[in-house]
Amino acid sequence: MNALEKNPTLVFVPCFSGAPWSAEQLAPYGDAPRRTLRLPEGVDDMERYADHVEEVVADLDDWVLVGDSFGANIALALATRRPQGLRALVLSGGFAANPVTSKPWKALMRVIGKARGPLYRQLTLRAHAHRLASPFDGEGQVPWSEERSRELFLANTPAASFGARVRAVLTADYVDALGRVRVPTLILSPSHDVLIGEDAAKIMLDGIPDAREVVLPRTGHMFRFSHPATYAGAVEDFLAAVLPGFRAGAGA
Repeated sequence: MNALEKNPTLVFVPCFSGAPWSAEQLAPYGDAPRRTLRLPEGVDDMERYADHVEEVVADLDDWVLVGDSFGANIALALATRRPQGLRALVLSGGFAANPVTSKPWKALMRVIGKARGPLYRQLTLRAHAHRLASPFDGEGQVPWSEERSRELFLANTPAASFGARVRAVLTADYVDALGRVRVPTLILSPSHDVLIGEDAAKIMLDGIPDAREVVLPRTGHMFRFSHPATYAGAVEDFLAAVLPGFRAGAGA
C-alpha cells in the first residue's frame, strides 16, 4: 500500500459513559490505524466536547470519525465545522438533536441528571440501563445485559458528569447544520432502540447530503458492546465503498 492509499486513522468517540472504546471493541479493526479517547468530566456543552475531540485529532492529516450514541452527536458537531483531514463519518445510535420529544420525559431527564450518591447509583443508573436494553443484547459476540450497562457507568461516569451530559443533550441541536457535513456518512442503526427511536436517523439521512443508513438486524442500542465484530464489519464495508484504497483491517 503506497502513501496515497494509506488507511486513514479511525478515531472512536465514546458514548455517554465517557469511557474510551475498549480493546475488545477495537480488536475487529485489526491493524488499521486507530485512536480513542476519554470524554472530559463535568462538561455540559456539546461544542466543548467537539473542541476536545478536535484537539485529539490535531496532529492527524487523514482521519475518520466513528461516534457512538452521545459520541455520535459529538462527532456530528465536529463534522459540521468541516475540519481539514476528515474523510468520512460514522454515526451509530446517534441524533442531531435531543431525540426525546415527550415533555414528561424531558422533565424526568432534568431530575435524574441532578441525582447524587445512592440515588444516582441505585435509581438513575438502573433506569438508564433499562432504557438502553434490547431483547437482543444477549445474542451477540459479547453477551450484554442491563447490569453490565449499569456497571459500565458505575466504573466510568461520576454523577456530576452524567448530569452535565444530560444538559448537553437537552441543549444541542444540529438539525439546521446537517447540510454542512461534506463527507460520506454512515448512519449505523440497531434494529431495536427505545432510547433513540427511528426518527433520529431519518432526520440525519434527510439533512446530510451524502448519507446512507445500515440497520443491523437483531441488535439494540448497546450493539457496539454486544456485537463488536458485526458493528466493525459494517463500518469497514462502508469505508471500503467510499474511500478509494481503504483495506479492512489493514495498517499503514
